[in-house]
Parts: sequence; structure tokens; C-alpha cells
Amino acid sequence: MNILVTGGAGYIGSHTSKLLKKAGHTPIVFDNLSNGWAEWVKFGPFVFGDIRNEEALYQALKGFNVDAVIHFAANAYVEESTRLPEMYFDNNVGGTVALLKAMKRAGTKRLVFSSSCATYGNARTPTIREDHPQEPTNPYGLSKLMCEQVIKTVAPVVGIRFAALRYFNVVGNDPEGEIYERHEPETHVLPNLMKAALTGAPFYLFGTDHPTADGTAVRDYVYVMDLGAAHIKALDVLESRERLISNVGRGKGTSVRELVRAVEEALQVKVNVTEKPIRPGDPPELVADNEYLKTWFPHDFKSTGDVVRDLAQTMKNR
Repeated sequence: MNILVTGGAGYIGSHTSKLLKKAGHTPIVFDNLSNGWAEWVKFGPFVFGDIRNEEALYQALKGFNVDAVIHFAANAYVEESTRLPEMYFDNNVGGTVALLKAMKRAGTKRLVFSSSCATYGNARTPTIREDHPQEPTNPYGLSKLMCEQVIKTVAPVVGIRFAALRYFNVVGNDPEGEIYERHEPETHVLPNLMKAALTGAPFYLFGTDHPTADGTAVRDYVYVMDLGAAHIKALDVLESRERLISNVGRGKGTSVRELVRAVEEALQVKVNVTEKPIRPGDPPELVADNEYLKTWFPHDFKSTGDVVRDLAQTMKNR
């Protein structure tokens, strides 16, 4: 199939594009490079454009005879969203509306949307099921929830089958090291932790008094290649059903202190940890209930320890 990948020059989008090509599909990347990298568009055609530009999206959909869309394009920094909420609603929600309008005009009938566990807010249960209340604690999570609501409302009316994948914290890079996690600025915990371990620079640990076992935030870390494979499987699922709303996570949590220890063991170094206050909008614990995920994507997810060990080797060789 010809698959339009919005935000395909970014971290998750580029890894998914690589997997799409390997599976025999053609990924057409649509990206304005605000958070992506032109050199990572190497698995199919590139369309430079803004996700809020309905006409540009329509031309890409029609010009490449697109069969389905995987929609990653979004601003995605929790802390930034607390300072610039209007930008998050404009880009994330406005971009999703523009995409749906363009898909309606082009007659494109399948959409896989990159949602987030941030739509749930603070966990009321040890693991979070898909029917957990959605009460976001930051504008980023709220923007993703609003996107879900827009899609749920519009898609049935215009005949679009859709999947909304609420995934948890994404880590790692492809086994060949061809692409990797890269943000400017880098705010994600594992690459910053790896860099600190390799250079001796301080690693800022935000929050040591969360209501968790060791006081640090607990997250469900999902290997990026496993996540990309879930998006491709979701396209197949939409062949036979109208909608799919699912978590994507391992169902196991890892605290930041546990992650620090895993990196120290993998690199055989001591990390220079500097403790900082909790960041605004950061929930203490987010772990997926992945029982529903297993019903449509029975997959052997890579463990966080294995991801850390492989990433350590890759970064040593980079």
C-alpha cells in the first residue's frame, strides 16, 4: 500500500517508515521538519508541508494515490505544553481536523492515529485499561484527547475506519542504528541518561517524592520497533473493523532510579545524578493494561533491560 506518514521525519515516524518499507509498503512522509530530520526521510518519497494545511495534505493524498494514513505529526513535549497550550491545540487538534477534511476530499478510508497514555492523566489503578477515565493533567494530553474525540465524531460520518493507539513511553532505536531518538532539545529520559553516563555530565532526575516505591516516576517503556509494528498491524485490523482503540505497552513499569541502574550496569559507569523537583503535569505512574492489546497484536515485546543494553552498544559505536 501507499501510506502517508505525517510526522514521518521524526523519531517514531521514521522508525515506522522503515518498517513499512521492509513490509513492502511505500511510506510517503509528510513533515514540516519542525521536529524532524530531512536525512531520516530515506524509505520513500517526501512531501514538505504543515499538518494544518488541508490543501497540501489533499494534494499529497491524491498525488500519491494514498491507501491509508498513519498520523504522528504533533507537538509532544509535556513541559512545553504547560507554557504554550495554545500552540498545542492549534497544531495537534487543528492539524487533525485538517487531515480529516483532506482525507474526506481524497476518499482515503483508513487512519491510524498516534494517541498517548497522557490522555488518562493520573492513574487510578495499578495498570490502566482503555476504559480508564481520561482526565489529562497537561495540555499535551488534553490535545491528544481532543484529537481522539474529533476523530471519533468525524470518522463515522465521512466513512473513515480508524485506530487510536494510546502508547506509553517510547525508547530505543532500530537494530542497525540507521536512525535513532533525536530531539532538539532532548527531553526524553533514556537518551539524556545515556549521554550523561557516557560524558560524565549531570543527569537531571525530576521528582524524588512521587507516591511510588522509590519516589521516582514509573513508566511503561515500549521499544520503538515494537510500536512501529503495532501501527502496521493496526492497518491490517482496520480491513475488518470500523475502529480500534487500544493501549500499546508492555504492562510492566520501570522507575527512573531503576532505569539509572540499568544504564550503569550496561555501560559499567556511575551516572552523575542531580535531583530536581517534580515537573508540572508529570503523573507519578503510568503503566498499561495490555490485555486488550494481546487480542489483536500478540507480540513478544522487547524488555526495557534489553533495550538499554542494545542502545548502550549502539551509542558506544556511534
